[in-house]
Amino acid sequence: MLPVRTLCLAALLAMIATSSVHAQTVGREQDIPNLRLGQRALVDDGTCPAGQIKEVRGSKMTGSGILVTRTCVPRIGPKTK
Repeated sequence: MLPVRTLCLAALLAMIATSSVHAQTVGREQDIPNLRLGQRALVDDGTCPAGQIKEVRGSKMTGSGILVTRTCVPRIGPKTK
């Protein structure tokens, strides 16, 4: 039987791994309060072609703050409000 400490560590790592996979979905870019380095948000504002959604990502640290990149990525799953 595994020690309780090992099981707790495994559970913590699993929670961290699953929480970082999901991106927040918002209707406008202005609804993203503070985009951190490495954070992703999906913006459903209609600027991307059908079947795609805009992904806004804090991609790089610069002298003036975090550089934000925007790309259209395939929409996964049904559209939600």
